[in-house]
Amino acid sequence: MPKENRVETRVRFEHGAPAQLMAIDGTWRRDCVINNVSDADTTLTINTAIEGLQLTEFFLLLSSTGLAYRRCSLSWVNGDQFRITFIRQKGKKKPDLASSGSPEDFI
Repeated sequence: MPKENRVETRVRFEHGAPAQLMAIDGTWRRDCVINNVSDADTTLTINTAIEGLQLTEFFLLLSSTGLAYRRCSLSWVNGDQFRITFIRQKGKKKPDLASSGSPEDFI
């Protein structure tokens, strides 16, 4: 199906899913709640201050141990709601979720 005709599938969480934002260098972390997510982006609620943080590139940690994560950038802010876009490596094709691959395949 051509990309322009494809409908983006978005999963909405009724009560939100807990996660954390973390700087690429690990110097800061902020708790957040994932409201909804698609293949390309997610909408979060963050109830703590983010002023002064480098939000051009950071990690969204999906597990408490940090083993599940995505590299992200900030798209927009509306109050405590944030749209985060997932960054993909250039030239790397989308991983097949059915095959077993290394964690780097999903970054």
